[in-house]
Amino acid sequence: MSVEMVMPRMGESITEGTILKWLKKEGDTVERDEIILEISTDKVDSEIPSPTSGVLKKILAQEGDTVEVGNVIAEIAAEGEEPAAAAEPAPAAEEANGKPAAPAPAPAAPAPAAAPEPVAVAAQQPAPAADGEKRFYSPVVRKIAAEEGVSAQELAGIPGSGASGRVTKKDILAWLENRGKQPQPAAPAMPAQPAPQPAPAGGGMPAMPAQPATPAFTGETRVVEMDTMRKAIAEHMVRSVQTSPHVYSISEADMTHIVAYREAVKDEFFRREGFKLTYQPFFMYAVAKALREYPDINVSVDGTKVIYKGNINIGMAVALDAGLIVPVAKNADMLNLLGMARMVNDLATRARSRKLKPDEVQDGTFTITNLGAFGNLYGTPIINQPQVAILGVGAIKKRVMVIDNNIAIRDMVYLSLGYDHRIIDGALGGRFLQAVVRNLETMNPEQI
Repeated sequence: MSVEMVMPRMGESITEGTILKWLKKEGDTVERDEIILEISTDKVDSEIPSPTSGVLKKILAQEGDTVEVGNVIAEIAAEGEEPAAAAEPAPAAEEANGKPAAPAPAPAAPAPAAAPEPVAVAAQQPAPAADGEKRFYSPVVRKIAAEEGVSAQELAGIPGSGASGRVTKKDILAWLENRGKQPQPAAPAMPAQPAPQPAPAGGGMPAMPAQPATPAFTGETRVVEMDTMRKAIAEHMVRSVQTSPHVYSISEADMTHIVAYREAVKDEFFRREGFKLTYQPFFMYAVAKALREYPDINVSVDGTKVIYKGNINIGMAVALDAGLIVPVAKNADMLNLLGMARMVNDLATRARSRKLKPDEVQDGTFTITNLGAFGNLYGTPIINQPQVAILGVGAIKKRVMVIDNNIAIRDMVYLSLGYDHRIIDGALGGRFLQAVVRNLETMNPEQI
């Protein structure tokens, strides 16, 4: 019995994947969990193992094909099953004299009812380079070229910054950004103002000369199709707003002692660990402790059922050039500050280089997004479904504060908690947010 291999789901918001390379060919023997192909999505590139042992019977999706999640991409004959043999050709008919009959002429192809629609050459095959040789284009580049109507000649003329001059996604997007731009015409010279006319006899006001019409200046309007990642983010955000009634609570935390500690140890920490100590691990650590204290936040909603999650898995939003991705720190409440710092650096580094594994962007139970990385004081982030809460972290700024009737300069940060009002009321959301504040302000950084 054959086993169907389907395009796997690489994350909650990913709906399709592109086959980069088959590592096995039809007729090859494969072992269970042996890597047999490489798949690319807009978030991660992954090596996919065989679901069973046997023989790769049939490949249904070729390299470069983009396939929806759940669609069959191959068939694997189970161990002991023989792959279907190719059908033997039927013997040629013989004439009465025993000689083979001449083959019947092939029927003429019917004339098409209408001319076929033109197909972008870039989406089908490598376009010729300027010197006449073939250039290789990745599936992502060919897909963008097809969507934007880039011809083979245009694609061949795009300079590549990748290995051996290969055109990358950034190269084609930069080319599209400047495509069709024309220099703006020089502003026309303004006509000289006519000399004032003398006052008419009788003392009336002189007639005012007519003012020339002001020329209208308009910029070029461009229409650009969203890429796959942006479409997925848009769909996810709209679904979240339609699903969860969002409520926000905003508070502030005194980060003075954490800022002082980081400044004192950051150089020694970098020499010891090989990466920079950021503030993200401190926020992750404080949230993990608060989620353990308030398990009603670490849930999801299914209709009228509340699902309490057994693990505390904190996602952290990482900005990419074309969007964002949320890798997940699994069992975050089991980590100390140093372990949290190592995990945060590892996930963020591999997220930016597109080397995350599929399970590292799934099963989050709470999300943190660092709005302060771009200088923002605070924001109102959208819940990452199917979670019920998200924490926005603003920029750490020095502010004048009143402490015990004394004026002091402190390092302060705004924290904004967005939560699903179907299951979390203001009292619970407020208490949880204050627990995060308390954990930050009473944290002993020496633990790191």
